[in-house]
Amino acid sequence: MDISLLISVLGIIFALALMIILIMKGINIFVVAILCSAIVAVTGGLNLYDALKENYMTGFVNFFQNNFLIFLTGTIMGKVMETTNGAKAIAKMIVNKFGTKMALISIPLACGIISYGGVSVFVASFAVFPIALEVFKEANYPRRFIPAALTFGCSTFAMVAPGAPQIQNAVPAAALGTDLMAGAVVGFISSAVILVIGCIILMKMVNKAKENGETFVAKPMDDFKDNEEYPNGLLALLPLILTILMINIKVDGEPLLPLEAGVFFGSILVLILLNKYQDNSMILHNLGEACKISVSSIANTCAVVGFGAVVQGSLAFPSIVDAMVGIPGPHYVSAAIGTTVIAGICGSASGGLGIAAPLLGPVYMAKGAMAAALHRTMSISSAALDSLPHNGYIVTVTNGLCNESHKDAYKPIFWLTVVTPIVGSIVAVILFSLFPNLP
Repeated sequence: MDISLLISVLGIIFALALMIILIMKGINIFVVAILCSAIVAVTGGLNLYDALKENYMTGFVNFFQNNFLIFLTGTIMGKVMETTNGAKAIAKMIVNKFGTKMALISIPLACGIISYGGVSVFVASFAVFPIALEVFKEANYPRRFIPAALTFGCSTFAMVAPGAPQIQNAVPAAALGTDLMAGAVVGFISSAVILVIGCIILMKMVNKAKENGETFVAKPMDDFKDNEEYPNGLLALLPLILTILMINIKVDGEPLLPLEAGVFFGSILVLILLNKYQDNSMILHNLGEACKISVSSIANTCAVVGFGAVVQGSLAFPSIVDAMVGIPGPHYVSAAIGTTVIAGICGSASGGLGIAAPLLGPVYMAKGAMAAALHRTMSISSAALDSLPHNGYIVTVTNGLCNESHKDAYKPIFWLTVVTPIVGSIVAVILFSLFPNLP
């Protein structure tokens, strides 16, 4: 291997490792992304100024332009579901239906249903956490498994399922010219496999911990008082169902409403149907808060997309892509591997897809791969290595929301949000390879 190429490869590996370490230590994502981008540029044969001014900022701005409205409408939906207690009402309804024996499964299922309806994963986690706290206390489950239950429900099977109004569905659709229901049959099968295997793993881990003497130990910040008034769970669920229908039902070959419009209309329905459970004088304030949150959220993702864009411009990147594309076997195998590796580098499923879908998708389609199959394969596989310890959502839920350490909580998170999507990706690759023309 040429010495310059070797240095570039080592630079990417070092920069990625440093990014994970610094983010786990709580260093600001923008500082980390720019620092690591500089390392990749210097070792990858790029002019440092041009790498930051052109490569980094082009990746940053393009992702912002293409996806801001999706982030904005999703955040607005999440905000109105939060302020009306709609998300909590849905979660409580599901927990009550399952009863105490199946309460452990009800937590990720509640998160999944809320997320599949278009609510951002952050809002879904924050809404379900107080309910999970009650469930775990009543069942005497070890508290350290709450982050795993929440992240599994929000960031795996529901996030990548066909029809979901989530960014992980929208990015490959825009890049490959497909719709949100692309690869529906295989997609639903793979999502179901992820759900079932994840629930089995979660139950086994929790039961084993209880057998080893672990119990629920409350933390000083835990609040078990719940005097809030909740709307009817089915009524709260109705706008989410209508949102999914509006963006997936087609009229003359086109969706009834574009993704962003459908999610925004769903938010209006929440405000109308659950109006009595909110303070109407705060609507404009809450809308402003949603706008600020959406800008912050997409900017954090843009920061790692910018890093990925510098990696993309480095000397080693074409060789890395060639190695991925050259993996023997069906094209969907290398597409899945390439997507999950790039998502791992970015520490973000949406960020990884923002790079992988437009870059790798056309290459595989030119080789004969079906666009719908590529869409679903890349979407599912993006949900695996993105959940490494430096993922912003994992850090926020584990340390910020649940007040657990990575040392105590990350192992079950890894099994549920990294391993299960890998299994789902394998299922998708096998089925698409055998039946590529399934709808």
